[in-house]
Amino acid sequence: MGKEENIEGEGSRKRQKNNRNRLLFSPFLAVRLVFLPTVCLSLLFLNFFHPLLLSVACNDLLASGRDRKPNALIRVAVIDPHEQCLASHACTEIVEANRDPLFLTGVTFPPDCPANPETLVKLAVYDVKDKGHESSSFLGSATFSVGDLLRAKDEQLTLSLRSSDGACVAGSVVVSRLNMGEMEEVDVDHITTDLPAQKCPLVCESAAHACIDRENSSLAGPVFKNPVCKVYRFQTVDSKWMLVREQMEECTLSFSVPKQLLSLYVQEDMKRVQELRELGELSPHWDNLRKEVITHYAGVINSHKETLAELDKITGPSFKPSCCKAQKSLEFIPINLHTQRMRVTCPRKADAFYDIITVGAPAAHFQGFKCGGLQRLLSRYEAEKKGFSTAYQCIYYSPEHTAKAQEVLSTMGHLQPLISSLADRLLVAAQEHSAPGLREALKSLSDKTEQFVHALNDELVKSALLALHAARPGFVSKIQRQSQTQAGQHQGHLHQVQTPVPGSIQNQTPVQNLPGHSPTVHATESSVVCNNVEGSQTTAGGEGGPPPPKQQEPIPQHNEYDEEEWDRGWASIAKSLNCIIAMVDKLQEQDHVKPESVPEQQLADVITSHNPGDWREQLCPLVTRLKGCVMEVVGKAKRAMTFVLLQEAACSIPQGLLLQQRRDVVFSQALAALACGFIMRLYAGMEDKGFLMQLHLVGLVAQFESLLSTYSEEIGMLEDMEVGISDLHRVTFKITEAKTDDLSDLQPLVCGRRDHYTVEVPLPRLAFHTLPEEIREGKPLQVFPVLFNVGINEQQTIAERFGDISLQERINQRNFEILEAYYKLLSEKVPVECLPSFQTHTDLKELLETLGQNVITKKRKNVEILWLAGTICRRLNGIRFTSCKSAKDRTSMSVTLEQCALLRDEHQLSKDYFIRALDCMRREGCRIENVQKNIRCRKYAFNMLQLMTFPKCYRPPEGTYGKVDS
Repeated sequence: MGKEENIEGEGSRKRQKNNRNRLLFSPFLAVRLVFLPTVCLSLLFLNFFHPLLLSVACNDLLASGRDRKPNALIRVAVIDPHEQCLASHACTEIVEANRDPLFLTGVTFPPDCPANPETLVKLAVYDVKDKGHESSSFLGSATFSVGDLLRAKDEQLTLSLRSSDGACVAGSVVVSRLNMGEMEEVDVDHITTDLPAQKCPLVCESAAHACIDRENSSLAGPVFKNPVCKVYRFQTVDSKWMLVREQMEECTLSFSVPKQLLSLYVQEDMKRVQELRELGELSPHWDNLRKEVITHYAGVINSHKETLAELDKITGPSFKPSCCKAQKSLEFIPINLHTQRMRVTCPRKADAFYDIITVGAPAAHFQGFKCGGLQRLLSRYEAEKKGFSTAYQCIYYSPEHTAKAQEVLSTMGHLQPLISSLADRLLVAAQEHSAPGLREALKSLSDKTEQFVHALNDELVKSALLALHAARPGFVSKIQRQSQTQAGQHQGHLHQVQTPVPGSIQNQTPVQNLPGHSPTVHATESSVVCNNVEGSQTTAGGEGGPPPPKQQEPIPQHNEYDEEEWDRGWASIAKSLNCIIAMVDKLQEQDHVKPESVPEQQLADVITSHNPGDWREQLCPLVTRLKGCVMEVVGKAKRAMTFVLLQEAACSIPQGLLLQQRRDVVFSQALAALACGFIMRLYAGMEDKGFLMQLHLVGLVAQFESLLSTYSEEIGMLEDMEVGISDLHRVTFKITEAKTDDLSDLQPLVCGRRDHYTVEVPLPRLAFHTLPEEIREGKPLQVFPVLFNVGINEQQTIAERFGDISLQERINQRNFEILEAYYKLLSEKVPVECLPSFQTHTDLKELLETLGQNVITKKRKNVEILWLAGTICRRLNGIRFTSCKSAKDRTSMSVTLEQCALLRDEHQLSKDYFIRALDCMRREGCRIENVQKNIRCRKYAFNMLQLMTFPKCYRPPEGTYGKVDS
């Protein structure tokens, strides 16, 4: 074929690119134009907002051979009346062996490529002889103006097709204006054709903003962009038409979330380096290990900074193409992340929306899969770490211990400033002489202090303090000196250290000594603990209060380590708090003394003592002592937990840091996809009270469907994905009120550290105030990620016959248990009326039982697991994700199959139309546009041998696949 005969012309590609760079948020509507003079039509077109949509059909086509029926295809070109140039505009699909074809694909004139009444449209009809090579012969062409079409009766023209010399007539072409906004109950026979098989859907392309369909349109701007839309009309079982719109968009979170995470990684690692330096003087062995760890951390930090700098340079599309999946600078970016929404409009029924997020499997493609993925690497690493710890003279810490150390550090970082703030609040209430404020501040202070003590009352902290003491310089020489010390002296020293002080609480647990929420209940007990509250009112260091914290060196080096010192530290916190409670009780008791029951002299004394400043003066020393005790304990615990993490890092360099980096990469991709899905689901459910109740009472299930095989490299990808999806349980969401309605203030924010992240989603003021009170108050919103995998390609065939599929079986079983537990929790807290209603009335419990049976059934390529999991997710108001290696080929087959299944099950799509609707979406829908965006070729990356191993419903139509670089 010649250059001018390409199916997709260069001009058309440029227009599609421009279309995708435009945004608009109004729903798609088509306005029917009546006969008007040309001038009026021109004025209307200048202000015409919605695209002109055309459907085309041919009659009595003549083929080159008398006995042969043509394989018809129409190329559409536009002639600009002012510039007098011909530009390729669109192309239909090929309708095989038919003299009277009705084409599935329509023609659109989007607003950025508008058609005015003078615009001339040329339709050229070809007979395609070889679909593989797209060789064709020209049959005939016809030209018309848009003005002629709009003035015609019923907005329909029938034009003769003439050969290139104008002598012969090769048939006729029928052009009709399609008013997509008018959803009338029209019989199928309204569209006539000679062959019943040609009563086909009409597919209209709208690559611009005609079909955004966002119910909360003003919210879409910060996150979703570059929409591509396709519109179809399909026949229902009662011979009516349904209107179906597909819309695919990019998500700005593809880049913004990973960039925020990288910044947080850098901050966290720099803080870790600072904490290591603040450990103080260590023995030469440990000091060398510390320097080595800091050097490796510095390398990771520099790498993250370089990646951030590269990402800041990127402009253009908001997604990472599949051909860039192994690019170093883009390794934190999810592959081919897009949202897809299907909107269905049926006569006399409310519109239905079905959303899905498509993304390449979160995996470390740049680092490769030669040694497997995260799940295998982490298991091997934990097995080998014990040997490393012996070689490095370290204590072996399990992943649970390491996680506990990080949790303690995080808890201290959160609670210490909070306790200090609450203590100051208590003093403000005392200054204001506010008894209610005093009680409220004291209750909050008691709660947070109790949490603080519980967090630090852990054997890990105590053992780590001893290990840190052993790592100080001179520890060995002290052992030698101790061996020369007389046994009697040693025993005497121990007796002196361990002898309890009468009236103290050293030998009690902090939980026993911490007061309850009602200060009055514990007033007597607290007074006993403090012995003499009145004495402590005026003298900070009196016998009545706890002893002031000892001013020690930041790191004790030559003093003997006292194992009881740690217990005394947090016990002092409990005692200090009890003294504060006792003082508050006493002040309130004095405040309630009845003047008439007090002698005159005593009354004068009471009035004098009730100067508003007195309460603060009497509480201030006790509050200062509490804050000092908390700070001292925090310093010790922080050094101890840092030393735990130092040992964990030292005995695993460089494997440990490399694994953490790989885990960071995978998590970044997974979190970007999750944030995109959460926001899309939130925007769609802003007016659904049942959904919002479910959101804050329980949370949402996020169901990831994976089509990866359990063979070769893809098994490593699946191992990465399993860990990445599982790590999403550490993420919560919080809805906030945006400062302004500017797009920059509506961008989601990520905060936290590796053990827990929060994604803050700002909403405009008006939208925010429609939310339930619990959400407005900042309640953390939970997400329950689950992953189900079923491989469908030829590699999975090899794995099932000659390899191992235990990884897939274990993943499906484990995540089924999570999904079942979520359903049980949801059933207990949320009424069933809050869940969406579907035409298929199968009980959720029954669906779960069927899924459970399929999970344990030994069946090859049991894709019913995916279908059931997806159905359950939608019934649970969940977020749907579909993935394969690049979210381009197998994902496209799955998404289109799911959409057609929903049309069949929920909207009575005619059985005769199911396969044709499926082929139509795969040939001309949003998914083939996704392929074009990724590899600049409209071919799915399959070959005939591969497709022979696919389940039949996952095979693309002929002519849409081939060997391409993906």
